[in-house]
Amino acid sequence: MTYVDGFILAVKKDRLDDYKALAEKAKGVWFEYGATGYVEAVADDVPYGELTSFPRAVMAEEDEVVVFSWITYPSRAVRDECMKKVMEDERMKADMATMPFDGKRMIYGGFTAIVEA
Repeated sequence: MTYVDGFILAVKKDRLDDYKALAEKAKGVWFEYGATGYVEAVADDVPYGELTSFPRAVMAEEDEVVVFSWITYPSRAVRDECMKKVMEDERMKADMATMPFDGKRMIYGGFTAIVEA
């Protein structure tokens, strides 16, 4: 069954082009190491909830937009190996120092799919 890494983060609106460029680069690296799917999506209908919401989860500020992303793999084992290689890849290390978002507010985790279509 498919394994999924999910991410939610906030990007400054004036850095969205920088984020998109990083995502395009990262997509190629992830596919090279075993990912089977890669999606980066920018919020356009995510209200600020009274108790919970995507913007609240990442403490999005007025000048930021929420990005929801996921990467799929054929298995957890492939994901674990892929992630190890991505984190060691020099192409990605160079971008870690100048990320166009606040990594401390990023929410991420791995999930085993239980229903697929």
